[in-house]
Amino acid sequence: MCAPFLKRIANLSRYRNSSVTIRAAVELVSPSTWFFFDDRERALVAEVLVFVARENPAEGDFLGATLDRLSRAAALIRDCPTIATSWHSRVVPHLSGEPLIDLLCRVPDWDLELHIPTKAVLGQAYLVAKINFFKALGYALDAAAGPAQLHDAVHAELGQSIYSKLAEELFVSIVTDPSGRKDVKTSAAKLLFQIWEDRLATEIDDFAPVLEAVWQARNRVRPVLGTMRGTHELFRLIAEVKDDRFLAYFEESEMSEEEVQAFEEFLFDISHEEIKRLRDYLRERGASALSTDEARHVLGRARESWMPQGGPQAFYTSYKKRKIKAHYRALTSGPGPRKTAEELVMIAFLAAG
Repeated sequence: MCAPFLKRIANLSRYRNSSVTIRAAVELVSPSTWFFFDDRERALVAEVLVFVARENPAEGDFLGATLDRLSRAAALIRDCPTIATSWHSRVVPHLSGEPLIDLLCRVPDWDLELHIPTKAVLGQAYLVAKINFFKALGYALDAAAGPAQLHDAVHAELGQSIYSKLAEELFVSIVTDPSGRKDVKTSAAKLLFQIWEDRLATEIDDFAPVLEAVWQARNRVRPVLGTMRGTHELFRLIAEVKDDRFLAYFEESEMSEEEVQAFEEFLFDISHEEIKRLRDYLRERGASALSTDEARHVLGRARESWMPQGGPQAFYTSYKKRKIKAHYRALTSGPGPRKTAEELVMIAFLAAG
């Protein structure tokens, strides 16, 4: 495991020449040592460990122990047989032996966990552990007043892991949609198979770069509400996004009502029901715009929970809220979008091949 290397990195932290120390630390952690990180992650983690160990040895030890546990979790995934091998080698007489992808396409969301391979389950747990590890690096840098560039780099890696988890959940939603097209569900299942099989080497930019781009851009846009037409938010999003394929989908002139509603939820970061309530408020008072404080009051939101500053985890929470509400509307035939904006876009992309 990586414990001996962590001790050697801790010893290096005694030296005040940080550039020499960091270079030496990076050289210690070869790809075979931290096989679960790519080159950029390896260099970043080594640099943070050296800095934190020098400023706070006890915190450095804590991070080292956390990293060692992450390494062991990654080794479990690495040592699992391939999913294809383990699945096709099953001998269960009373089951049909249907291919995994076919099975995924017919299992409902509430019953999925007991049908997916062990390697997939371990991989999902590992990804959460990796997210928590990068959070711990960020907390340690904050406590030690670490340099801004290090903090920004850790935050970027944390965001990529959170977005990877979010994208995986999105594809699960498509696969388990009882009303979904078979070809679309099959394509989504194949992507999930790839994610589960290559967990340690696959991140969102490998399988859904368009989602990563729009989520990063959306995190830099703070809704102002105002006229509730979304003009300000849309222009800001267009200016921020690096891959416009997601937005291009919603520029079509023949958008359905559900697509408009789902995109509004994405843009304003509030539910369809709340958007309607605010528009009713404006109409009833003959007003042309409202402030965020007015909106908070109308919706009965506490100030501390209103319009969080953003970030990958806050966006993950926003997506989950939109997804739960959409799922409830689908079950109850209630008004409003029954899929998230992201799901609508990815279904269209998968359908197009």
